[in-house]
Amino acid sequence: MRLWLGLVGVLLLAVLSLFIGVIPISPRDVFTDPEATRLMVTSRLPRTLAALLAGAALAITGQIMQVLARNRFVEPMTAGAGQSAALGVLLATLLIPGAPVWIKMCLAAATTLAGSVGLLVLIRPLPPTQPLLVPLVALIYGGLIGAAVNFVAYQGDMMQYLQVWLTGELSGVLKGRYELLWIAGGAAAATWFIAGRITLLNLGDDVARSLGINVRNVTAAGLLAVSVVTAMVVVTLGAIPFVGLVVPNLVSRRMGDNLPRTLPFTALIGAGLVLAADICGRTIRAPFEVPVAAVIGVVGAVLFLILLYREPRHG
Repeated sequence: MRLWLGLVGVLLLAVLSLFIGVIPISPRDVFTDPEATRLMVTSRLPRTLAALLAGAALAITGQIMQVLARNRFVEPMTAGAGQSAALGVLLATLLIPGAPVWIKMCLAAATTLAGSVGLLVLIRPLPPTQPLLVPLVALIYGGLIGAAVNFVAYQGDMMQYLQVWLTGELSGVLKGRYELLWIAGGAAAATWFIAGRITLLNLGDDVARSLGINVRNVTAAGLLAVSVVTAMVVVTLGAIPFVGLVVPNLVSRRMGDNLPRTLPFTALIGAGLVLAADICGRTIRAPFEVPVAAVIGVVGAVLFLILLYREPRHG
C-alpha cells in the first residue's frame, strides 16, 4: 500500500513538472500547439525523466554504499566517488578534449571505481566501536581528491568550467543530452538482483562467507554500480549531494535493512526528492532558476539533522 501511495505521489510530481516553466503550457496546448508539443518533447519530458532517473539511482547506490562501508553516514557524492568522477571528466577534457561523451563517461567511471575502492581500503581497518571515524575519514578523503581536482583545474585554467560542471542542475537537460542517465538507472535497478546478498554483508564478511556469499564478487558488483551511477550523474547533471545520504537513512529507520524489500521505496523517495527540488528551484525565483543541488543541499542538511536526533523506527 505504501509503495502504491509513493508511486502515485511521484507521478503527480512528474505531471506537475511537465507544465512548470518560463513558457506556460496547458495540457490542451500539447495536443493543439506544435510549438508546445516540441517544447514538451525536447525539454520538459527529458528534464522530468532526468530528475527521476538521477534521484532513484543516487538513492539506491547511496544505500548500497552504506552497506559496503557498514556506516550510515557515508554517501558517494561526498565520500570521494563524486570527486573522483569529476577528476575523470576533467582529465578527459584536458587530455582528449575532442573525445565523445561516452569516452568521458568511461574515464569518469574508472576513476570513480578507483576512488570508491580506495575509500573502502581506508575505512575497513577502522574500529567498529567508533562509527563517526568512518564519515570523518570519508570527508577528508573526498576533500583530498577534491583538492587534487581543483589543482588540476587551476593548472589548466579551467576553474570556472569546473564549478559549472560540478553544480548539479537540470536547466541544460534536453533531448539527446540526458540519455546516459538511463545507463545509471539500469545499473541501479540491476542491484536488486543481488540485494539479498548485499544485505547479508551487514552481518560481516565471515558470516556472509559461511552463508555461501562470495564477498569479493558481491562487493565488486556493488562498487561497480556505485561508480557507474555516480559517473553518469556527474557527467550529465553535475554533483547532487545528500540524496544518497538522507534517503537511505529515512527508509532504513522506518523499514530496516532488508534491501530486496526497501530498494523500491528508496528509489521512489529519491526520485521524488530530486524532482520536488527541481520544481522548487524553478518556482522560487521564477523566471530564474535555483540549481537543484542548492535546494537539496538545504533540505538534505535539515533532514539529516532531524534524523540524527530521532530514534529509528522499523515497521
